[in-house]
Amino acid sequence: MDYYEHFRVSPDSKLDLDKFDPTCKNLHDDRDLAEAEMLRLRDRLRQLQYSLYAERKRSVLIVLQGRDAAGKDGTIRHVFRAMNPQGCRVFSFKVPSKEEAEHDFLWRHHKVTPSLGHIAVFNRSHYEEVLVQRVHDMVPKEVWKKRYDEINNFERMLANNGTHILKFYLHIDPEEQLERFKKRLDSPHKHWKISDADYSERPYWDAYTDAYEDALTKCSTDYAPWFTIPSNRKWFRNYVVLKILITAFESFNISMPGTSVNLDDIRRLYHAEKKKENED
Repeated sequence: MDYYEHFRVSPDSKLDLDKFDPTCKNLHDDRDLAEAEMLRLRDRLRQLQYSLYAERKRSVLIVLQGRDAAGKDGTIRHVFRAMNPQGCRVFSFKVPSKEEAEHDFLWRHHKVTPSLGHIAVFNRSHYEEVLVQRVHDMVPKEVWKKRYDEINNFERMLANNGTHILKFYLHIDPEEQLERFKKRLDSPHKHWKISDADYSERPYWDAYTDAYEDALTKCSTDYAPWFTIPSNRKWFRNYVVLKILITAFESFNISMPGTSVNLDDIRRLYHAEKKKENED
């Protein structure tokens, strides 16, 4: 199964999330087999990140979006633990600070995009400006409607300057969300995650669905594709994201850089030092 193509939102398509299965048991129903394979996949992702860091010719921006309890934190914890933190940073975007609010809506995101050789993971992102701001009428319609083109232009600029962009929407249904809210209530170590907004946002489910459908279809491009990830089953969510990441990274054709020194000279220096050490 080519998960990259299967879950990619085709440019100019019209996504209907009500028809998208958040479970997808027909694709893979063997958790033990998937988790065993994920050990190999994480090792492969680690190798690819090492090559990216050494090559220093490109960067990768990964965007995670989803409703409350969709699993953004869990995806970061289970998928990106394969990464060396020297070359991978995670950024979470909450309510803008006073300084951030005084700039254009992309400013705070642009300044933390990854440098060459590095990976940045956005836990929520610039897409909040066409999601929560739209759903709650925080800005006029004529403002948020322009932002689709502004986002596409921003991402095109990043891509033109060597940043590969991969965007994942973690899709769950309202029943699964409510079940996860219950687990937070039942687990004291998860109480810190509980928020009034968990429940105050649920009446806007359909409005968020419309907003996500527009964001994913208007802003899934060849240079910055969106992927809709079935996320009712956490292990399958992690498995699919890993598979897509590896497919993408391998398509970059990353090459390890050659040495800038004469290895024969370095070997002679090494052997001379080793001989001196033995004599001492």
